[in-house]
Amino acid sequence: MRLEGMCEVPVPAPRKRAGGLVAAVLVAALVAGGVGGGVGFWAANRGDSGSSTTVSASGDPKVESRSPGSVADIANKALPSVVTIEAQSGGGEGGTGTGFVYDKQGHILTNNHVVASAAQGGGKLTATFSNGKQYAAEVVGRAQGYDVAVLKLKDASGATLSPLPLGNSDKTAVGDATIAIGAPFGLSGTVTTGIVSAKKRPVASSDGGGGGGNASYMSALQTDASINPGNSGGPLLNAQGAVIGINSAIQSAGNGGGFGGGQQQAGSIGLGFAIPINQAKNVADQLIKDRVPTYPVIAATVNMRDSGSGAKISSAGENNAAAVTPGGPADKAGLKPGDVITKLDGTAIDSGPTLISEIWTHRPGDKVTLTYTRDGKQATTEVVLGERKGD
Repeated sequence: MRLEGMCEVPVPAPRKRAGGLVAAVLVAALVAGGVGGGVGFWAANRGDSGSSTTVSASGDPKVESRSPGSVADIANKALPSVVTIEAQSGGGEGGTGTGFVYDKQGHILTNNHVVASAAQGGGKLTATFSNGKQYAAEVVGRAQGYDVAVLKLKDASGATLSPLPLGNSDKTAVGDATIAIGAPFGLSGTVTTGIVSAKKRPVASSDGGGGGGNASYMSALQTDASINPGNSGGPLLNAQGAVIGINSAIQSAGNGGGFGGGQQQAGSIGLGFAIPINQAKNVADQLIKDRVPTYPVIAATVNMRDSGSGAKISSAGENNAAAVTPGGPADKAGLKPGDVITKLDGTAIDSGPTLISEIWTHRPGDKVTLTYTRDGKQATTEVVLGERKGD
């Protein structure tokens, strides 16, 4: 499954963010204008009736109190900690994404693809809080493979920094309620609801620029909460108001609609994917400490195109290097080119991206059990994961 990241970012045929945002505002204005015109015409024709048919609804104390734990209550508490991120490259192109307060030191957690254009091109980043206050921000570290980035406010004086509580994504269950907060198509502070539709969904996403070099991999939480371009980097909350994921990608209908420069922009069809917060927290802490990501690896090259039967170790690595690194974790575990990995611990592996997604939920030094087939025979082996620093 290949999906598109949810942030407008520079591509070979870029569209200026300002144009997209103006278009969104114009559409809203036309809708409002149409409704206003229609109501005005109706009122003018009814103006001579001399009577009024309006009715005032009596207040409902239960509704007006917004009971603790309701969606309204959770949103009210979370919105001040969610920021809209404006990313502008050195060339002036950019887009809108979302982030949220990670700690009291002013760190903001978001997606790498939200900030990549500004980070690569000497651009600028701003974070706008729900109260309208805007702050310049800088990249502390980013991990393209995980699609996670950490920003920090350059001058947090005057900012109210209330970190969102983090949940335990491992303990989420299919059917649990979800709340997504973000800035879809630049509409800051948008709140939508849904459920956890699936767990451990292998996702290979890109920013729409094309090429495997832009790919990121996750064993995602799937949700049907409506998320769209601009929701990227925003929190996916549970019914207790704790963050269980970072909204990162959606499946779009049809073959078009890439967010990074396709012929048309895709929108939500109820298939959204979030990076589990347990993984994102590990990555964020790495980035804050070392500024570069660390990836667990088996040190073997697998086929990334075929799917269905497992992850096949290639006959050769990149630039004709060995597919299984001599002395690496896979080599020590006895794996060889041509082996087809079909399971990692208890998780079925149907492709190379799925294998990477599952490996990256672990840490270097973790021991995992791989099931594989060789010459039609099934076997298992234990692998102690190695590490790779940087993208």
